[in-house]
Order: sequence, then structure tokens, then C-alpha cells
Amino acid sequence: MQAEAGRVSGSAPEGGLPRGILRSETLIVLALSLGASAASSLISFIGALTKPGGLKDQAANLNSSYAPGRPWLDLAWQLFGIATALVPVVLVAHLLLREGAGGLRAIGFDRTRPWPDLGRGALVAAGIGSAGLAFYLAVRAAGANLTVVPESLPDVWWKYPVLILSAVQNSVVEEVIVVGYLLRRLDRLGWSPIGALAASSVLRGSYHLYQGIGGFVGNMVMGVVFVLLYRRWGRVGPLVVAHALLDIVAFVGYGLLAGKVGWLPTA
Repeated sequence: MQAEAGRVSGSAPEGGLPRGILRSETLIVLALSLGASAASSLISFIGALTKPGGLKDQAANLNSSYAPGRPWLDLAWQLFGIATALVPVVLVAHLLLREGAGGLRAIGFDRTRPWPDLGRGALVAAGIGSAGLAFYLAVRAAGANLTVVPESLPDVWWKYPVLILSAVQNSVVEEVIVVGYLLRRLDRLGWSPIGALAASSVLRGSYHLYQGIGGFVGNMVMGVVFVLLYRRWGRVGPLVVAHALLDIVAFVGYGLLAGKVGWLPTA
């Protein structure tokens, strides 16, 4: 977390905006998105820790009904929530266009390499998914994690389409902002690669803290892997694919298997 030696704090990085503007812009984007989620997650975790009973006896609900018993109103709220959550991504695209970087194409979120992105994303999801599930079951059994309930939506026709849309929304917001945008900004502000990796991965872990210690550690490790892959490939496209596949399997899989298999914890 250190500025590049020999540069005045208010000076402009090569070919760009002054540092002060880049800093404030980055803080605003985070305050409107995942930074706010991290603060909310911390408050939620403190609440869970101070509540009587163990963490594993409490539930972290990810996709639940906004209007129980009113499916059309519920659907409207679900779609509204998904759409508004994507607004910070639109802001990031605008900011990158403003600086002449080509919008989201600058961070590799475009349609120029669909098949490599899909293939790499699927391989990453397969590797992380199995390890992640085993880690979650272990830390929950140890009492260091809440019981994660990926979905508790009513059994209506739009349930699984909404879960898939929610998974895609999560993946786009997180990978565009916490990997592509944040690393680009920290690089231009003179942060070291290790410092930027630490900031991105700790932020990812922080906004999953509502799930417990396991949610924080597991997602922080995933953040390290994703940053290293982004540095290697120069694209967030494969990371969006991987994250979307992980969440789709978690959300839809829980909906299909909860209460039907003994190894899957339920609230």
C-alpha cells in the first residue's frame, strides 16, 4: 500500500488523470459497491459472533423472497435487485471510457475471445469448486462458519432463471470491480503487485465475512488465485465465467438437493 517512490502525491501517472482523482474515484466506486458490502458483512459477522449459540447453528441466506406469497411482485423485486446491483459496473465502464481506455475491453471483459474465456473459466471452476465445497464443510463442522443457504426462493416457475441471473450478476460485479478495475487503478497509483494482490483478495474475503471465518478465508484464497490468473491472462472474462459457474452450481444445486442428501447442511 505504498505510492511509487519519487512521485508527488498529486501528480498524474503517465498518460492519465491526477492521482488524487484516481484515488477518490476508486473509493467512490468501492463505496457504491463491494466496499459497502464489506462493511455490511463485518457488521453482520459481529452480530453472529455475539448472538447466543454457535456460528454453524445460524444461517447466511443468499437468495430469498422479497414478497412471500406474491410471486409476481417477488419476481419484480428480484429483477430490480439484479439490475441495480450492476449499476457500479456501468459506472466503471464509463470511467474507463472517459480515460480513453476502451471501456471494459481494457480489462478483458468483451466478446473478442469467447471460447478461450469459456474453456479457461470452466477449468478454473472445476478446480476451485470441489476444493471450496470440501473446505466449507470442514470449517462449518469445526464451528467457524455459518450454515450457508444459497437459496430459499418459493417453488415458482421463475426460481431457477432468477438464480442463474443472480449468479451471473454476482460474477460480473465482483470480477469487473475487485479484479479488473481495482488492479488497474492500484497499478496506476503505483502500488506494488503484491500490495495490489493483497488489497484485492482481502477485499473479496471481507465482503464474504457474513458467512463466517471460512467464508472470509476461502474467498480470500480464491481472490489470490483470481488475481494471479488475471495477471497471467490479462482478462477478467475467464474469471467471470468461472465465478458464474461456481454460483450457478451452488444456487441451483442447493435448490435441487437440499433436504434430499445427508451431506448438504440446511438451516
